[in-house]
Amino acid sequence: MASTVSFSPAKVQMLQATSCHGHAALGSSFAVPRAGPRLRSVAVRVSSEQEVRAPSGRSIEECEADAVAGKFPDPAPFVRPKAPEGTPQIRPLDMPKRPRRNRRSPALRAAFQETTISPANFVLPLFIHEGEEDTPIGAMPGCFRLGWQHGLLDEVYKARDVGVNSVVLFPKVPDALKTPTGDEAYNDNGLVQRTIRLLKDKFPDIIVYTDVALDPYSSDGHDGIVREDGVILNDETVYQLCKQAVSQARAGADVVSPSDMMDGRVGAMRSALDAEGFNDVSIMSYTAKYASSFYGPFREALDSNPRFGDKKTYQMNPANYREALLETAADEAEGADILLVKPGLPYLDIIRLLRDNSALPIAAYQVSGEYSMIKAGGALNMIDEEKVMMESLMCLRRAGADIILTYFARQAAAVLCGMR
Repeated sequence: MASTVSFSPAKVQMLQATSCHGHAALGSSFAVPRAGPRLRSVAVRVSSEQEVRAPSGRSIEECEADAVAGKFPDPAPFVRPKAPEGTPQIRPLDMPKRPRRNRRSPALRAAFQETTISPANFVLPLFIHEGEEDTPIGAMPGCFRLGWQHGLLDEVYKARDVGVNSVVLFPKVPDALKTPTGDEAYNDNGLVQRTIRLLKDKFPDIIVYTDVALDPYSSDGHDGIVREDGVILNDETVYQLCKQAVSQARAGADVVSPSDMMDGRVGAMRSALDAEGFNDVSIMSYTAKYASSFYGPFREALDSNPRFGDKKTYQMNPANYREALLETAADEAEGADILLVKPGLPYLDIIRLLRDNSALPIAAYQVSGEYSMIKAGGALNMIDEEKVMMESLMCLRRAGADIILTYFARQAAAVLCGMR
């Protein structure tokens, strides 16, 4: 039962002073207005525990008396759910440990889940081109070459709406700008540089990753400068890559990401960035980038297939495991801030290897081939696209990836946000 008691303003001030003197913490959080020229009474609602009544009208004391006297109906008899007919009658196994106990309900499974995933873990790769129209990419359903002034901004807006605030840019460069030495890569007014400035102007808090490699700008389609006998020049390529990274940093890039797999490029890039005052620009090194067959749809998107040969003299052999440790040690020593494994799902063992051997953040790239296979399987009703998508991303996280570059970023984030 409750009652209302009136206090005069003078009594309220006295109570406040007493409270502040005896209980400073309470007084600081419970402020009572000072009495001004217009004094009014203050009403305080006071309740008494002894007079609280249950919905039935019975007091706590009456209910407790019933409990002491045992005045409650007997519990219903325990009935074990029946197994189907034909189930063998056996003696239960003598098993003190039964892992299934912790999986028996959704609440328990959620409580003991070891790996979580959120939109903050995603980096959205975006293909950009000089045109104003968005062009669909046939081998990658749902992906487009985006017009850098319009379609790109719309895509980024939608991504941010579901919590994805990191993007990585990949340009489709006009053939007329491609050269054997890829000089367009460090044009301060090039497609990537213009796009970075636009994104930072429209979305100041967005995290922009960039790709550092010559293949989009090379008339030969390789990540480095090609000598006349087909050899990819290492040190000369690194020189070009450093100029590209500095140009991207000057435009406002937060993270430059060398994907070329040239030896020594991380250290050279760190020195070049620092020399120009870009000490805060991070380097995400493609530490373990394999010469994989899963890249096909990506190369169609950028029209960047090698004009001849392959990339096996600089990208890693898919059969190699320990070699990833050599690349990890080199990148760490040269100043990398993030280590990336590419592709993702077929290389979970490499992700775990880097996670167990480095304290740096680990990134995984769920590449175009992985994306397209899941899309194709879903379109043919061979798999549940959404469930396989989410499972694949969770597996990358479980293996040790802190961030995931994935074309599913927007779609998966929408699922995590409860949207469709």
